[in-house]
Amino acid sequence: MARRVSRVSTGGEEVELNMTPMLDVVFILLIFFIVTSVFIKEPGVSVIRPDAMTEERENPSMLVAVTATNEVWVNRRAYEMVELRGVIEQLLQENPKGRAMIQGDETADIGIILDVQDLLTEMGVDVKISTLQD
Repeated sequence: MARRVSRVSTGGEEVELNMTPMLDVVFILLIFFIVTSVFIKEPGVSVIRPDAMTEERENPSMLVAVTATNEVWVNRRAYEMVELRGVIEQLLQENPKGRAMIQGDETADIGIILDVQDLLTEMGVDVKISTLQD
């Protein structure tokens, strides 16, 4: 049997695969996912939330915690009520369509929680109160 000779000649040089377009696509996808991701701001303190009968999952971009000693926590730092407006404005500059979740301790003063809710509502932030589901 005679061996068939290939009609395509490589001319004796090695063929290299150009990886640049694939790397460009990978970096573009990486940048896309970084830019479009939403990071949740943690309050920095854990609270004991009251029980609730309803079950509804939310995905807020801001978490505000009110402790049993009536401290207001945002981004792992305690703030006074007069400082809270500036902090929320900074968070809204990062994410203008951000939604907030208030985690109030079950023994916290309800007046503080409502003051935080009123402030967020006044600033145009969609706000919910976090509870434990049964």
